[in-house]
Amino acid sequence: MKKQIYGLMLMLPFTGIPSVQAQESLQGDEKLACEALLCLATSTRPTECIPPIRRYFSISYRRFSDTLRGRLNFLNLCPVVSQPNMTSLKNAIVNGAGRCDAAAINQASYVSTWEGESYVANSMPQYCVAYYGNGLVQASAPVYVGEPIEGGHWVEAQDYPQALRAYTDMRAKAAAASELQN
Repeated sequence: MKKQIYGLMLMLPFTGIPSVQAQESLQGDEKLACEALLCLATSTRPTECIPPIRRYFSISYRRFSDTLRGRLNFLNLCPVVSQPNMTSLKNAIVNGAGRCDAAAINQASYVSTWEGESYVANSMPQYCVAYYGNGLVQASAPVYVGEPIEGGHWVEAQDYPQALRAYTDMRAKAAAASELQN
């Protein structure tokens, strides 16, 4: 993880922090904040990500807005986030990380109608659009399968082919059952 952080600081043009200075100065929460920033911006998380992610998600207050503010303050401890290009990444992570996987989007996009019906909307929440739309986030966005009023739902990108096949089979069976009733 240390090599990834120092590599990030060398590779990203907006950091401006020399590697030697970064190696000597990053400690404690400052180091964990930089590691959390890296870990939350990628879909592949090595075991070195466990402590910084645990620290990030341990920041919790009674009101959710206070929790987000506390997490933002934590990420602000990393010297890299003061660079202009990092502001959008930091905000996308605070607002989207942990809330933009398929399960969370399905829950956030659940809609109940006045007619007593319910469905999962096919539009991703704006904080997830910002999270995945940030050019620095390396995670794959979930994909919507199907039609909203016909059992559509969000799935992880790697599961899309199987989910589409299952959805198509489910719709074909429903159509066949409807044909038999008519």
